[in-house]
Amino acid sequence: MSTNVATERIAVPAGETVSARVLRALNRTPVHIFLGIIAVIWLAPTIGLLVTSFRPRSDIQSTGWWEVLGTLRFTLENYQSVINANGMGRAFLNSLFIAVPSTLLPLLVCSLAAYAFSWLRFPFRDTIFLVIVALLMVPVQVAFLPVQQLFAPLKLTQGFFGIWLAHTAFALPFGIFLLRNFFITLPRDLIEAARIDGSSTLGVFRNIVVPLSVPALAAYGIFQFLWVWNDLLMALIFIGNNANYPMTIQVTTLLGTYGSEWHLLAASAFLLMFVPLAVFFSLQRYFVQGLLAGSVK
Repeated sequence: MSTNVATERIAVPAGETVSARVLRALNRTPVHIFLGIIAVIWLAPTIGLLVTSFRPRSDIQSTGWWEVLGTLRFTLENYQSVINANGMGRAFLNSLFIAVPSTLLPLLVCSLAAYAFSWLRFPFRDTIFLVIVALLMVPVQVAFLPVQQLFAPLKLTQGFFGIWLAHTAFALPFGIFLLRNFFITLPRDLIEAARIDGSSTLGVFRNIVVPLSVPALAAYGIFQFLWVWNDLLMALIFIGNNANYPMTIQVTTLLGTYGSEWHLLAASAFLLMFVPLAVFFSLQRYFVQGLLAGSVK
């Protein structure tokens, strides 16, 4: 008898009966069903693209991707053809070579600037920060032509250095704003204690601020990486050498050349989507924490 009573006490929280728990679960069921339907609708094009990328050309032209269970025929020839014969392999490396430095450079500059605006005292600090925040309202497209004219005489558009600088410059306002809002929520006593112990300004940043700000830094890094990886317009403007074109430009080339070759287009499109999906799902916990960073003090 005592065992049964103990079991009931563990199963049912204090002040809540089993019927109340069942009623609460039933109330949430329609919400879960609705969210599940939205998720299926949202993922259907991606799943169809993935299935199509592995199907032979003859099957794609004769049946829809949702009929794949009737044939169960898959091939890797689509990816082999896209990577080797159509230049997507080189474009994939170019995209990495553009996206990685264009993410790390703004992350470094924005974190240092946000630390300065949060914990250092210097003349016109708040005024300069307000000017940076105001730049968020200026469309980046209006600066493309002046910057390109500035880079052209210096031959910065012939390689990757120009697009690294462009992505870094255009990413600064949002990055400084986001990270500064998080840095000012860090415990002041902890930073003051580090200074009393003799830590330098960079030492406080390296040993205190950065370890405590991993969620915010990761969230901004995800934002910047996805923006750069999916960018087409800036790549067209600031990369003048065809050999340095990223995947976004190469996919448009395939679309014009192989407009009816759905197996090649599906493989190239999913190859372009794979890295952002992997980055997002591997760091999504930091992404959610970073979005909430600084919202509650």
